Amino acid sequence: MSDATAVGGGIGVAPYAELTFDADGDVDPGTQDAVSALEATDLLVFAHGWNSDRSTSTRLFDRFYAPFPGLVGPGVRLGYVGVVWPSIRFSDEPIPDFDPHGALAEPGHGTALDPATLRALGEFWPGRVAELDRVAELLEERPESPAAFTEFGALVRELAGVDGVDAVDGVDAADGVDAADGVDAVDAFGAAGAVGAAAAPPAVPAVPAIFAEDVLEVCRALTEGLAEAGGPPGGAAGPAFSLGGGLRALWSGAKELLRQATYYQMKKRAGVVGECGLGPVLAELAGRRPALRIHLIGHSFGARVVSFSLRAVPDGARYVKSATLLQGAFSHYSFADRLPHDKSSGGALRGMQRKVDGPVVACHSPYDSALKVFYPLASRMAGDSAGLLGLDERWGAIGHDGVQAVSGAPRLTLDAALRAGVPQAGCVSVDTGSVVRRGGPPSGAHSDICHEELARLVVAAGRMGR
Repeated sequence: MSDATAVGGGIGVAPYAELTFDADGDVDPGTQDAVSALEATDLLVFAHGWNSDRSTSTRLFDRFYAPFPGLVGPGVRLGYVGVVWPSIRFSDEPIPDFDPHGALAEPGHGTALDPATLRALGEFWPGRVAELDRVAELLEERPESPAAFTEFGALVRELAGVDGVDAVDGVDAADGVDAADGVDAVDAFGAAGAVGAAAAPPAVPAVPAIFAEDVLEVCRALTEGLAEAGGPPGGAAGPAFSLGGGLRALWSGAKELLRQATYYQMKKRAGVVGECGLGPVLAELAGRRPALRIHLIGHSFGARVVSFSLRAVPDGARYVKSATLLQGAFSHYSFADRLPHDKSSGGALRGMQRKVDGPVVACHSPYDSALKVFYPLASRMAGDSAGLLGLDERWGAIGHDGVQAVSGAPRLTLDAALRAGVPQAGCVSVDTGSVVRRGGPPSGAHSDICHEELARLVVAAGRMGR
């Protein structure tokens, strides 16, 4: 890797470096050295989310970091880090204020995979060209045939690695899921991962229901979810999308099932990168530079990355000074000591807020359709046999309604948080819907995070202001 790549050319703030990890959480040594060389009193460490390729991530870091130099006090020397990890972007999903990325599918035919997305899928699932070409063919042709849906479902299962029971055992080791809690661990966006005091793997490995149930019923449920979210991307809403349009209409749900397969793998990857990659790298850095103050920032799955990095913070260490979670794509119960529906279990990150010498700020917005609609839908589809719809609070995302079931965690509006500040420690939920509100279907405002108000919130959480 060249020095130019390591430091991340094109970023308007300085000093800046990118910290790059592979899917197993192994860090690129050159990028680790570049981060170690940053001269700063306070290090901002920002992990991107799921809907990112390399160029999109770099632009996101540039846009989000832009306001910071003018917000901090004179005694603060900021260093900026962009955490880059293997993600994937469906380029037909809009990101507010960013230039269009790739060609959108034709209006009225939004199930087709555009070339940029197909290339990204090929990189995400290397060696699967034949399977992906057939998936793309089916999504473009949309045959009105149950057999075609069956074939599509089998292809997606194979791509997701759930054809063999060893591939998915109902327990994510990174989450430590209690078998009795079911399948919080295997939702599309990264669910609670409820941890029991005596958690044990299920006796019989199980494939998540989203991949195991009748594919037509799954596609129908996902199509209904798209309708609730305002229609699929690419302008496919309309008569062809009507639920009365026969089997042809359900190919919108089939495309969403393909997205869920990528989310399913990225969810697990985010936990691994955080706990096994980012966390140890930051611990080593803090050991060599004990005066350095580290501030974690994560968007979507990136919020999961930085949150799981807290598992690698040594007991008693105080180098992480704040954590700001932007539209976090994991369970709102993750930090809970006890789950409301299972008092014997707690969240995957229970007590981890105490690893932060400052607040853990969970930003949430009611305009985030990805977390409002698809997160709970996919969570229940992962293993709730009571039905695919009829969502309830058990399956909520922290980026939709904030931290839940954590005693003493206040809930603030963005205006109140900026005016009066946030608590000096513990979890706090901040409703950022006053600014995080723009974006088209199916994700809504999920990626609408580049606002000075959110930068000011990070500064307030880290006690870095003027």
